[in-house]
Parts: sequence; C-alpha cells; structure tokens
Amino acid sequence: MKEGKNKQHFILVHGACHGAWCWYKVATLLISTGNQVTALDLGSSGTNPKKFNDEFCTFSDYSQPLLDIMASLPPQQKVILVGHSLGGLTLALAMDRYPEKVSAAVFVTAFMPDSSNRLSFVLDKDMTLATTLLRATPLPREEQSNAPILSEERYGSVSRVYIMCDEDICITYNFQRWMIENDPVKEVKVINGSDHMPMFSKPQELCLCLLKIAETYS
Repeated sequence: MKEGKNKQHFILVHGACHGAWCWYKVATLLISTGNQVTALDLGSSGTNPKKFNDEFCTFSDYSQPLLDIMASLPPQQKVILVGHSLGGLTLALAMDRYPEKVSAAVFVTAFMPDSSNRLSFVLDKDMTLATTLLRATPLPREEQSNAPILSEERYGSVSRVYIMCDEDICITYNFQRWMIENDPVKEVKVINGSDHMPMFSKPQELCLCLLKIAETYS
C-alpha cells in the first residue's frame, strides 16, 4: 500500500462487545503508510478495567476514554475520527464537544444520530439490534432531560463521511441508507462484499477508503 502524502492522526473507535484489538489489521495498514493511529478501549471494553452495573452506568461514562483523548489534544491539532457500529454514537459525543479538533468523522456501517432527536433515536429505530446490546454495552439514556444531546452548531459543523457495507446483516444496508437520508453526509463510500466487520473481511478496502477521506478532508 502506497504511503499517503499528508500524514494524519486516525482515532479508531470500536463498536459494542469489541475493543481496540479489532482494528489491528487496519491500524497496521494505516501505520505502514506513515500515519499516526490511536485505537482505544472504551469503558469496560478490551483491557479497560472499568466495570459498570445497572445503577452506575451512563453512555458518557462508556465513551469517556475517547473524550479524554480529545481533551488532551493540542489546540491546533485535528484528527480523523473513525467509528464502527455503536461507536458511531461515541463519535457523535466527541464531535459535539470538540468539533474544532475533528477534520472529518467517518461512520463505518455505524449508528449515526442527528441533531434533531435524542442520541438514542437511531437505536429506537432498530430495536432488534439494540436489545442484543443491553447486557454487553451501556446504551444511551437521557441523563438530565429529553432535550436533544447534539447541536447543529457543533456536531453539525463537522464533515461526516459514511462507509456503507452492502452485505451487513447487523446494521442492514437499508437501515444504513435510512440514516444517511435522515441526516445527509458530505460523502458516501460503499465497500462491496463486506459484512458488518469490514476491518476483518475487507481491511485493505477500508484502509484505502480512510486514506482517500484523509486526503480530501485534511
């Protein structure tokens, strides 16, 4: 794989029931092109020691490792956020809080919220999948009120790209398309022949998509 012209910092965010480990193929490919990569473990995931229970658990707690990384970035540094599956909602929190630090946000067959509804809105639309995550991962819940969590001024100001996987039976192609139509993005890319886990089934194709996105939005 050819080395990219502009070196970027990619932050890779896993989905439910996974960890930083799931990105090892894509991370290796991105690093081989001279880019910086951070793959993190969200709360109670991978090697993260934090444990949750029904009484003391919020989606913000779960997403805190990404928010901490974003807060630690130097003022002028921008990153490319990449979120898979449920990681799309964690991306949204980071985009809303630190829009000035994100050059592009990439949703890889991921849940993508809008700024008109609650963060959990897209999960409410796909309750079959949402219910499978109840025990494994804390789902978003409104901690203070029913007001929208995201703002158009902040979350909506970040360039968003959606990578669709046409053979995904977890977040189906039609549901991916619905989220894109519900809140249009700057660009849509499709990885043909990919299931819900393109980082395993199509790592080179996913890496090439990310490099092209980096070149366009850097």
